[in-house]
Amino acid sequence: MPRFFIDLHTGTEHVRDTEGFDLPDVAAVRHKLLRIMTTILRDLSPDLEREDFVAAVRDETGAFILRSRLSLAMEAIE
Repeated sequence: MPRFFIDLHTGTEHVRDTEGFDLPDVAAVRHKLLRIMTTILRDLSPDLEREDFVAAVRDETGAFILRSRLSLAMEAIE
């Protein structure tokens, strides 16, 4: 089964995936990525005004095959 690595980036931090995930195909990678990004969104502090996350997926050769971006902006309306 192919192995995929999902690196996470914020505006200030980069976390490189060194373990990876064994997933059967790109459709499964997309599903895994959606679950990861949903978890990040659910766990954000309600006090944040702005936060951006980027997840970049690499295959076993190190080639980037998929990228996902999650942005949150909270703006007071007066």
